[in-house]
Amino acid sequence: MNRALIIQLTRFGDLVQTKRLVLTLQNRNFEVHICVDRSLKDLATILYPQANIHAVVAHGTGIKGRGFDSALPVNLSVFTTFKNLAFSEVYNLNFSPMNYAVASLFDPDTVKGHRMVNGQPMKSPWFDLAFRLAAERRNNINLVDYWAALSPEMIPAEKVNPLADPKGGGIGVVLAGRETRRSLPYEVFAPLILAARSVNKCKKIFLLGSNAEREAGRKLQAKFPASVSADTTNLAGRTDWQGLVGVVSGLDMVMTPDTGTMHLAAHLGVPVLGFFLSSAWCTETGPYGTGHTIIQADTDCSPCVESQPCYCNLKCLAPFKEPGAARFIATRKPEHLVSGLSVFESACDFLGTKFIIKAGNDVTGERRERIRQFIGSHLGILDIGRHGPFPDLAEKFYREKDWITLNRGVILP
Repeated sequence: MNRALIIQLTRFGDLVQTKRLVLTLQNRNFEVHICVDRSLKDLATILYPQANIHAVVAHGTGIKGRGFDSALPVNLSVFTTFKNLAFSEVYNLNFSPMNYAVASLFDPDTVKGHRMVNGQPMKSPWFDLAFRLAAERRNNINLVDYWAALSPEMIPAEKVNPLADPKGGGIGVVLAGRETRRSLPYEVFAPLILAARSVNKCKKIFLLGSNAEREAGRKLQAKFPASVSADTTNLAGRTDWQGLVGVVSGLDMVMTPDTGTMHLAAHLGVPVLGFFLSSAWCTETGPYGTGHTIIQADTDCSPCVESQPCYCNLKCLAPFKEPGAARFIATRKPEHLVSGLSVFESACDFLGTKFIIKAGNDVTGERRERIRQFIGSHLGILDIGRHGPFPDLAEKFYREKDWITLNRGVILP
């Protein structure tokens, strides 16, 4: 049996979003190994029970309470294990120094994604193209599909996650994401939660997050009427990975910004009602699969770059403060949606997960669909003779060194 290693050393959400690549490799009869930061080892084991999980110390200064030197024997042991395993394919999904260090253990010819060649960082041709495509972020593809397309024979998108369906256990509320301005302040979030609860059969609410969000959960709960507060449980900081999976798996809905818990809900087939603003854009990092809803802030400056300051006074937050936002959540009627917001629902197509406009505006929708066909033809999923040609897109996104015309008429780098 062939072996494949996936190096995924980033965050909770990224680990979940590696799922299509994992399933594709397993479908190709690979024995799949995943290298993760040790903080995510237990989660990786839950998500991918048929994979072999290898945990390294990738972040911080070592094992807590034991200093930097404590990381060395842990990592050396994992690297020695890798040396004794013959990986025919290695997928390095990110470009952190640690990712490159692990990828450098292997012959560059076996590494896909980010790799080191003669001491120089390089990207696989698909990643080179995908970086150029990311210049049009509103028309970008889902991160799940970006990683999965490193492998041939991707499994169909609809086989990745279950169809989203309410489970009967109430509403989960993710209190905050990693970036503050991508999350709704508790005073803005509260009326939206109450609107969703008013039309949900089960009235229980579960507040989800890390221990750092526990106080925010208390403040949010204080905004609820006493009867609603009595039905609310603040679980922030009180669940391990298994406990979080147990809670989320039984919910009717998860209300959330762009977070790892959002991707976990999609993994479990629990409907997501997502709130995307600032640098978050649903076509890039929205929940994977069919049956999820994103309320997207749609301003002339969005999506922005999260590493840069906001010079627009967070105007993308303003529409969520309007009473009409809560009214729309309760009724789901397009005429109730306020200006500055658009509503998208997730679906699956030939390429992966896409988002379809249901209310508001989608000024780049036609171009996004054309770019999806261009990518599908590039990857050999679609027949370029039927869907192309794409002279304008090829001129913009291809470079001279990329052009190789295969005899079946598909252009690949």
